Amino acid sequence: MPPDSGAHPTVLFDGVCNFCDASINFVIGNDKRSYFRFAPLQSEAGARLQRQYGFDPSQLDTFVLIEGGKAYLRSTAALRIARRLGGVYPALYAAIVVPRPLRDVLYNWFAKRRYRWFGRKEECMVPAADVKDRFLTE
Repeated sequence: MPPDSGAHPTVLFDGVCNFCDASINFVIGNDKRSYFRFAPLQSEAGARLQRQYGFDPSQLDTFVLIEGGKAYLRSTAALRIARRLGGVYPALYAAIVVPRPLRDVLYNWFAKRRYRWFGRKEECMVPAADVKDRFLTE
């Protein structure tokens, strides 16, 4: 684990999902300040954080942002991440005014279909050497 990982928000994601992998690469590419750290839900670090925040590590159908000692799920996590990215993406945070249950209906609908639409890998992504230090390990 990087020594300063506690000072940085951590994104937990489905490491075998092709869409999730592309999303994490998108965040990395637009996170010019290297603000976020990452861990696949399937990793030891991801499972440890899930248990620490009261989530079942066998449930791999969510997206989690751990920020400021709190865990944010699904659409709330995605919007909180968007507000920290460069470019026009912080404007997406305005959607936070939509009640979470309504936002999460769309999120859950998409999440149930992501493997069918984008496929999945047999193993979690291996981060590129230039960003490997941003991924939590045990």
